[in-house]
Amino acid sequence: MNNYHNIIIGVQKVGEKNQMKITLSKQLIKWLGVSDAEEVEVRKELNERLKNIIKPCWELKFCPYGPLVEDFPLPPTLLEENREHKLYLKRCLELGKMGTNFDMPLDDERRKYFEKELNANTEEGCASELSEFEKEASCQEFGHLCPAYFVSEPFTETSEGRNRRRNLSHATILRVVRRDNSACQSCGKTLLDKEIEIDHIIPYSRGGSSDESNLRVTCLKCNRKKGRKVDL
Repeated sequence: MNNYHNIIIGVQKVGEKNQMKITLSKQLIKWLGVSDAEEVEVRKELNERLKNIIKPCWELKFCPYGPLVEDFPLPPTLLEENREHKLYLKRCLELGKMGTNFDMPLDDERRKYFEKELNANTEEGCASELSEFEKEASCQEFGHLCPAYFVSEPFTETSEGRNRRRNLSHATILRVVRRDNSACQSCGKTLLDKEIEIDHIIPYSRGGSSDESNLRVTCLKCNRKKGRKVDL
């Protein structure tokens, strides 16, 4: 069991290191007004800023930057998602219908728009992978890159920094289980010790911390059903 655990942790660390090497998207570099030669240093600076943010909007329950968010760039569309969208548009035009189940009529106005989108060169601004900064700093509500990561400084944030460790100590797990009375916080089912899963309310992959306030007990079914969604 310990060997298996060590292998998993090793794979996770390799993945995190590789993520750090992914360059910033062209559109973010252009928005920042820096040259390609400066990209590595700028990326290091932005990645350092990820450590400073301690009170994100999911704790405040509102966006403190309001309309300012719209002045900041969106992360690039992933190349795979763009190609899937093109296939969807093509299928809509073939069937003359649209929607998830292709059960809505495709009117003339949308047909023209779909044809224009299908023929447009939209891959130029896409990225095969997101950089660490663009992945972590993307607002889950508005989609834009959060202004906090650009304007914050260490002295404006807590000196503690976010607890971004993926590994949870036995003591932390025990406190969370006791706090939640060994019950799934999604469906309410009382769980045996072997059935307990510790879930990040804000997923780790989306910037969630490993602080106890972001952890809860769930059953296997509810945890898998949630996936990478944010469940406040």
